[in-house]
Amino acid sequence: MTAFIFIGDMLVMAFMIGVAIWFINRDNDAAIDRVARIPLEDDDYHG
Repeated sequence: MTAFIFIGDMLVMAFMIGVAIWFINRDNDAAIDRVARIPLEDDDYHG
């Protein structure tokens, strides 16, 4: 049972890492930088 849970966790982690890599690669660098700056500029960001 422990091996089943471990393998399941590894599959979920691999999927989440794959989704993160896909999101990073689908946009250009300017769009990624713009999104990454939102928390830094949240006082000036109004939607």
